[in-house]
Amino acid sequence: MGPRAAEIERRLVAGLAPSQVEVIDDSDDHLGHAGHSGAGESHFTVRVEAATFAGKSRVERQRAVYAALGDLMAPDQVHALVIEATAPGEA
Repeated sequence: MGPRAAEIERRLVAGLAPSQVEVIDDSDDHLGHAGHSGAGESHFTVRVEAATFAGKSRVERQRAVYAALGDLMAPDQVHALVIEATAPGEA
């Protein structure tokens, strides 16, 4: 796990107190695409399970993830983010 991925994980844990969190660096799948600098750590998938998501819409869950990540979502930090946000017990 690279330093940006580790920081994403740290912020998700601090901001959402998840029961499960996984950060996947998808950057190599986007070689030659916009936003890929060649240095990696530009495209990510996050899988987060947190009680705070219970009863929340998909958009509300995504907003909570973005809020937890804060300035990491600046264009020069993370170009693309896939969010899989669930509450405990959801498939």
